[in-house]
Amino acid sequence: MDNNIEQIPDSLWEPLELGEKNSEKIEKPSLTFLQDGWRRLKQNKTAMISMAVIIILVLCAVFIPFFWKYSYAEQNLTLSNIPPVLKVYPLSDEANERNIYITQNYDVVEVAADGTLVELLQPTYKDTIARKSTFDLNGKILSIDYSMYTQALKEYRKLEKKYSAAEGDCVPTSAASYLTGYLDGGEETPLISLAEAKRILEEEIQKCSITYDGRAMNETRTLRNKTYLLGSDSLGRDLFIRVIYGARMSLTVGVFAALVNFVIGVFYGCFAGYKGGTVDNVMMRIVDVVDSVPMMLYVILIMVVIGPGMKSIIIALGLTYWVRMARIVRGQVLSLKNNEFVLAAKILGASTRRIFVKHLIPNMMGAIMVAIAMQIPNAIFTEAFLSFVGLGVSAPMASWGTLCNDALPGIYVYPYQMLTPAIAISVTILAFNLFSDGLRDAFDPKQRK
Repeated sequence: MDNNIEQIPDSLWEPLELGEKNSEKIEKPSLTFLQDGWRRLKQNKTAMISMAVIIILVLCAVFIPFFWKYSYAEQNLTLSNIPPVLKVYPLSDEANERNIYITQNYDVVEVAADGTLVELLQPTYKDTIARKSTFDLNGKILSIDYSMYTQALKEYRKLEKKYSAAEGDCVPTSAASYLTGYLDGGEETPLISLAEAKRILEEEIQKCSITYDGRAMNETRTLRNKTYLLGSDSLGRDLFIRVIYGARMSLTVGVFAALVNFVIGVFYGCFAGYKGGTVDNVMMRIVDVVDSVPMMLYVILIMVVIGPGMKSIIIALGLTYWVRMARIVRGQVLSLKNNEFVLAAKILGASTRRIFVKHLIPNMMGAIMVAIAMQIPNAIFTEAFLSFVGLGVSAPMASWGTLCNDALPGIYVYPYQMLTPAIAISVTILAFNLFSDGLRDAFDPKQRK
């Protein structure tokens, strides 16, 4: 039988080239789940920028308070409500000369040429009825007369009543200029809004009411506040270090909420969905009972027992924030537990713990990562809200919510005090939201190509 097989001549055989020999060799090393997710995450520029913002925020919150020259509770009532950008009046034309800053209360603060606050000047004469103040500065008299503003404001009110009905909340430019003393109420000029007229009134009248050594001070320059980078609050505390301490409080709450979500929510929901039946029904009814009580009530009840502060907020978050994660994980497990890879693991004798850790949780990691990353900004906002309404950290401890609450009475006069913590909250929540989207795209196995 073997003799009938046609023999292939040796001349038809050719040696295989080295390049062809290695053409089908697998050169790329295999990646683990985390390595592959990190590779995909690095390709998302938005997520990487958001992660960099979060890392910078964490580093600032941890390390800056150790070497900053002010503490969050240190007060200087003489330098209260000083903005981060100062509109100062130079005392002379020299570059290294002192400057003065006029506060909203018509107090005078001496400012160095580099923007450092020197001291609050004490008036030598102050007449609150005539609305005049004088100061002795370098042996010369500095006079502030803000009675002109009061008188002109009365005239402005008359114009407001006169023109608001006839011209639709507008006044002639000449009328507003007449109040400042620059025009004599000549020919009517185009109409401007009442708000614009008031702004012109406030700016121009203040310029004309300041004299130094008999010379009217109309020239101004802008300096950055070197003493308080973000300004000072109503008690003369450094707003910058208080925002940093607020970041500490908020990030602590956010990290704790993430840990509670992962440790309790993931394994609780995974166990309930995997067991099913009566066990699942009982466990999820417990979840419904816990979720039926508003978190605000938890906070109030805990405050009655242990008092207000971070401890009350952390305990309240620990009691409630794992509930949503448990529901998400349970739904994911119900859709995965009957798949072939789970059944194969059961047949091979894998334990329940191994099925959770090696099979179910990695396939749910996309949803888990997104839920955890979304819960962190949610917890930060919750802490800020509770502190804002007075149920969070107590004075003098700083929190973004308490900073907003402290700035609320003077929001129109000192808007920077509200703007700074509001921007911090917004940037942090936006960074976490964008980073959570990047985690979902990188670690969700269903989106792999």
